[in-house]
This record gives sequence, structure tokens and C-alpha cells, in this order.
Amino acid sequence: MSAHPPTVITGIGVSPGRVAAPAVRMPDPITEPPAGRRLPPGADHEAAAQRIAAASEHVRADLDAAAERAQGDAADLLHTTAAIAADPTLVADAVERVMTDHLVPERAVWEAADAVAEQFLAIGGLFAERIRDIADVRDRLVAVLTDRPAPGVPEGDEPFVLVALDLAPALVATLDPERVLAIVTAAGGPTAHTAILARARGIPGVVAARGILEALDDDALVLVDGAAGTVTVGPDPEQVAAARALAAQVRTFSGPGQTADGRRVELLANVGDPGAAQAAADAGAEGVGLFRTEFAFLDREEAPTIEEQVRAYRQVFSAFAGRKVVIRTLDAGADKPMPFLSGDDEVNPALGVRGLRTVVGHPDILEDQLTAISTAAAVEQAEVWVMAPMVSTVDEAADFVAACARHRLTTAGVMIEVPSAALMSGPILAHAAFASIGTNDLVQYTMAADRLLGAVAHLSVAWQPAVLQLVAATCAGAAAQGRPVGVCGEAAASPAMAAVLVGLGVTSLSMTPRALADVAAVLGATTYDECRRLAGLALAAPSAEDARATVRAALPVLEELGL
Repeated sequence: MSAHPPTVITGIGVSPGRVAAPAVRMPDPITEPPAGRRLPPGADHEAAAQRIAAASEHVRADLDAAAERAQGDAADLLHTTAAIAADPTLVADAVERVMTDHLVPERAVWEAADAVAEQFLAIGGLFAERIRDIADVRDRLVAVLTDRPAPGVPEGDEPFVLVALDLAPALVATLDPERVLAIVTAAGGPTAHTAILARARGIPGVVAARGILEALDDDALVLVDGAAGTVTVGPDPEQVAAARALAAQVRTFSGPGQTADGRRVELLANVGDPGAAQAAADAGAEGVGLFRTEFAFLDREEAPTIEEQVRAYRQVFSAFAGRKVVIRTLDAGADKPMPFLSGDDEVNPALGVRGLRTVVGHPDILEDQLTAISTAAAVEQAEVWVMAPMVSTVDEAADFVAACARHRLTTAGVMIEVPSAALMSGPILAHAAFASIGTNDLVQYTMAADRLLGAVAHLSVAWQPAVLQLVAATCAGAAAQGRPVGVCGEAAASPAMAAVLVGLGVTSLSMTPRALADVAAVLGATTYDECRRLAGLALAAPSAEDARATVRAALPVLEELGL
């Protein structure tokens, strides 16, 4: 243990839990091969080029094997990263650089990967989110070509906290929670894939912990508080003992969700993969608050057939027979490019044709999807609700509700993800049956801060008073129409934030299944009047940091539960 007084580094908590363990740094990354390094005269260029294809297959096989051992979103992410490793464009470009420019294979791969990354960045949206994965694949290929160990998690004599500048989502997806007890990164944001995967896997995590790398000595003991967003370097023995005692506690949730005085709050699960639906049901989720349907459309040259969609939707509806399932229609467009949704190039895809806006140019996509949802709902016993993403106007809401009605889908709602929808929630909900707030995008559009950009991570948090004001406005508009309001963004998984959201008028919370028990425990120890008081404190705060700190200080049950 360090002889120095404890040092507290503050970042952004992205996955709750308190862990005390030795810190282990990620090894130095693969370094860039020198520019211009070429094969010696007389070298076999063909053989050198063939090594790239072999390395590509090696990396692809390793990632696919890891995907087979993973589940849900982690498996999907690993398969996607494996596809990048085998990308014929990347391999062909690297081979061309060997054959034409006579570059050594590792330099050729580096330059080819940079070229692909530039293309993805120019496209933006979902492609831009893959840039970190491209770098991960590049490093793995270079490691194979230079006969070095593949980038990855170091070995440790005992379970440890993994500390790094940043972590690739593919790496987080393969972490063993028995060995890596928590993760801490100096960069990153709260809604990036790395953070989302940490939450889904139940690994406590803190991101954007600036200064953590400089504060660590070799073998330093650290205390990670994923709920508070702090990392204590060299904690005292009492802190360590308390953390380990809390970590030994196991909470479960069997419903129903409610406050201490019995006010009902539905606690639901977010599901992005039909294969994960049963696990969410087994975790006690009262239903599904967000069933993402993009899984059926991604990485395809043409849209899935109605029959394919029906089979996938039935899998989720079947797992939640007799319970509510809120299914979101395709959230695609310029920020999630799909070959069958071609459109004009956009300078700023985040503000372009996405979500429900894609229906204008491709009405058949929505019609087929509503047909599939209606067909699946008719043969299963789930209570199916349907909602549209990226609704901005009253007319959009009315048109969507009418389209659902034509398909005998009578409970049609909207996602509140942009400020205009929050401010117009009353008129919108005069048409729609319910609203679900997507806090990830609502934060992004309210704060004008890209939720994937580490440089603005301090802005990309739902504790921002401006964001909370919009949540309050949404709930007020819904109350005037007698409509329920849910939250399905990452904020719903925060126990402290959950109490604030309930106090603002939210009636259901949808989250990663691992967060259900913690959220239920806090709500079950807090009355509705206390939730309202906490909401008032958060709304009155001048900053996100003040809002969060004030609420936590006024909610002692968090400390009691180790949250």
C-alpha cells in the first residue's frame, strides 16, 4: 500500500460498484512502424503480401472465437470487429502498398487502416464509432506481422483494476469479471461503447479520470467507486474494508418496482439482441422498455424480410409473455448508414436524416416493420407497445400513430430525444399514447456535445440541469394529457438519478438488467416526496457536478448500499 495520503481522482462513473484492488496498467500500445520502411532489394513481394492475408485470417479467427465465448452485445461487437479484420478493402489496400510501394507488411497495414479510418470518419455516425475498433484491429495485425504478443489485458497474480488511457470496446467485451474487477480510463465518455459494455457486463467503471495515469505508482492499491465516479489511489484500510464488505453483498430484484411509500415505478430492461431477452426476464425485469430493432438491419445489403423480422420479434415477445414490451422502430439513417437506405451525403449526420425521418424517403421500410411487429404480436402474449425514434414535431407523431393504427398497433408512442419534442410534449402526447426519453441523445442535442467525444465528456452527462429541465417539461406535458413517461437512456441505470427522474414525474425506467436490483433498492428506501425533493435540488443546481453531489449528499441510502 502507498505510504502517501490517499489521492482522489474524479472522473465520470459509468458502471456502479465499489472495488478495492491493485491497479494494473495496460501495456504500452503497439507503436507505429517507421514511415517509408520498405522491403530490401530482391525481397519476395508476393510472399510479403500473402503474410497480410494470413495475419488477417489469424486475427479474424481469434476475434470470432472470443465472440463465441461471449453473449449478447459483447458477442455482436466481437463479430463486427472480426469482420473489420477480414475487410477485403483493408487487406487489398495493404497488399497493394506492399506490391506497388514495396512497404513492409506492418507499415502497409498501418497506412491502409488509417485510410479506412479516414473514410469512416468522413461518413460519420455509426461508422465513426468504429474508428477505435479499426485501430484495435490494426494493432492486432501489426502484432502478428512483427511476432509480438497481441494487444490485450495483462496477466496478474490476483484480481485487479485495469487502468488505461482508453479501452477498445472489443477488449472490454472479452474481459473476465473474475479477474478484472473494475476499469478506469483517462479518456472516453459516459455513453461510448466501452462504457455501455462495462455496464452490461457488471464491471464497475470510471471514465474521463484525467490524471489517473500520472497518479499511479507501480502496484498501487486503488478504490474505484463506479457510482460516485471517483478513484482513490492509496485508500486507507478502513475504506478498503468497507468496500470489500459491500462487494460481498448480492442484491436481486423480483419486482414490483416502487418507492418506499408504494408509488409504482416499472423497472424494465433494455434489449438489443433477441438472444438476451430471456436473461433479462430471468433478472426480474418487469418488461422491456426499449427493444432495439437495429440488430436485424445492420451489416446487410438489403432490408430483412417481414418473415425474418417476425421470427426475431417473437423471440423477445415470447420471453415476456404477459408483460409489456416497448419496441422501437428502426433507428437508422445518416448516423447509422445502411446500404438499403441510400441518401445524400451530409456534412453533419447527427443533425440529418435519421430515425423516423428516414421514412419520408423509404416508407416501405416502416410499413414492412409495422407489419412484422403486428404479425408477431398477434401470435404471442406480450403487451406490445411501439415507439418511433427521433420525433421532432407534432405532425411526425400524429403520422406515426396513424401508421401504427393501420396495422392494428393501438399503443403507439414517441421517443423524446431532441429539445423540440420535450418542449412540445403536451401537443405531441395529445396524439401519442406514451413517451420514452432517450437521455443519451437528449444530452447530446441539449448540450451540443458529441456523446462519443472525450474532450466534451464533462458535458455529456444527464445531470446537466438543462437536461433535467427538459425531462421535467416532458413530464409536465405528459401529465396534462394523462400519458406515462419512461426513460430508456443510460441515466435510468443510475440509482441516484433514478430517484430524481421519479421525482420529476417519470413512471418507468428501462436499463441494463444488471442495474435493476440496485435501482430497486434505492427507490424502495426512498419515498415519493423525497424523490420530488431530490428532483428540486437537482433542478436548482448551477452545474451537473453540483446537481449530482447535492443529490448524493441528500440520499444517505446510497452510502449504506455501497452505491
